[in-house]
Amino acid sequence: MRKRSKYRPKQIIPDTMTWVQAGMKKVDAISAGTTLKIRNYDAMDSLRRGQATRREIDALIDAMNVAEALSNRGIGNDWAAEIRAAQDALLTLARRGAANDMRFIVKGEELKALNLGMEIHTAQLEAVTVKELETAMNDVMETLRLKKMRHIVEKTHAST
Repeated sequence: MRKRSKYRPKQIIPDTMTWVQAGMKKVDAISAGTTLKIRNYDAMDSLRRGQATRREIDALIDAMNVAEALSNRGIGNDWAAEIRAAQDALLTLARRGAANDMRFIVKGEELKALNLGMEIHTAQLEAVTVKELETAMNDVMETLRLKKMRHIVEKTHAST
């Protein structure tokens, strides 16, 4: 069997100028920015009503991870403690829900922290360009690839 090569060709951008101009636009100016905000607030509403599923929790986790990445890049970094508090509340909520047959019931203090975290994330989205958002999302993916994120369900190894 032949060894697989690690070489992966880079993506070719057919229209470079359009790509550069799209990266300079504000996230608010494109329809995907509005869709992203709707997705985030729909997930918060489902959580508030006690009807959140894993899909909504994943959307909130994505939003808080991007908020942290943007904060690390200097966009809203004065709110880093509040973003971390929202992430901690979300982690506690997700662990409790995973242990309770995927029923995600939020407590009052967790909801307050998540609401503030979502407001911060929305303000960040209004301030960043598409390129900055893509870079932050790449940071999140790199953190995930390096396995530096906190796990919701801890893996246990049975000793033999």
